[in-house]
Amino acid sequence: MSSLKSLNIVIFGIGNVGSTLIEQINCAKPKLAAQNLQLNIPVVTNSKLAFFKSSENTSIWECDFETCSVPFKIQDIIDFVQSKNLDNLIAVDATASRELVNSYELLVKNGFHIVSANKIANTLSYDFYESFRETLKSNKKSFLYETNVGAGLPVIETIKRLYDSGEDIKKIRGVFSGSLSYIFNSFSDDNIPFSDILSQATTLGLTEPDAREDLSGNDVARKLLILARELNLKPEIKDVSVESLVPKQLNGKTTLHQFKSRVKELDNVFSDIKSKQSQDHVLRYVGELDVEKNTLEVKLISEAKNSAIGQLKGADSVFEIYSDSYNEFPLVIQGAGAGKAVTARGLLSDIIKLSNQVN
Repeated sequence: MSSLKSLNIVIFGIGNVGSTLIEQINCAKPKLAAQNLQLNIPVVTNSKLAFFKSSENTSIWECDFETCSVPFKIQDIIDFVQSKNLDNLIAVDATASRELVNSYELLVKNGFHIVSANKIANTLSYDFYESFRETLKSNKKSFLYETNVGAGLPVIETIKRLYDSGEDIKKIRGVFSGSLSYIFNSFSDDNIPFSDILSQATTLGLTEPDAREDLSGNDVARKLLILARELNLKPEIKDVSVESLVPKQLNGKTTLHQFKSRVKELDNVFSDIKSKQSQDHVLRYVGELDVEKNTLEVKLISEAKNSAIGQLKGADSVFEIYSDSYNEFPLVIQGAGAGKAVTARGLLSDIIKLSNQVN
């Protein structure tokens, strides 16, 4: 029987995704123990406070965090794990923090692997992208980020495997946003004003509190950039052509309150677009990377109902990969592309992958 392998995980961010990940780890412990794997969580943090686990703490981390958390700096966490002689260290980034990304190199140099749902590190300048990977290589550490695109779907892993096997990938296109998937799937199928569907999506927690963050297309653009860089292309975010769905009069200096009070101004805009389609077509907001043309586009399109993208339902995402082997009929990856449970599960999957790389 092989000896027990222990990983020590520091979780940055205990919002929806981070707290769900802790629950999933705790639930998985018996099954992991049967595989001789133990996941320890010595530190959890929010943006300002950290809880450092000791033998006196309770088994309920939320109570411990509320009563025992203290202000911290990254160096405090490094000092703590070193004082406890902890090894097999993993920093999990369940935040959207630029500041934390700026600390990735310090963490790597002090023995941490990185698992991240945060897209920022992969969408900064290509110089940073390349430099950080050199730091990882020289320190023999890994950076896993499957949840950057498609939450729990194996999109990045599939593209990496195809590319590394010598497959010539020609195009990647699809619906990358769960919120915009829900909005346009509903709008195409139902005779309901666009503003009402947008309100439904926000109430369901599918959009950001300010839905213009979703409608701007910037999140889809970041995901498209990440996929392009997986193919060893070197675009910057400015190279992505983005069709924003927010009219100019509702953008810029318009407050969130003003946007919400005027949101019905969107109804005629999208109703006109919908009415001009062929009867067998539906609206979809897609990201498209054309490798041969060297273009990255985020845009609203009219898609045939019988295509993979056209048949999409609910808040699912779908990715079509065209290559030498998948030319006429693309490789299709489809499923829940957003949500705290699938994103947390994707982070846990990356942690388990790392367990196979450490001693």
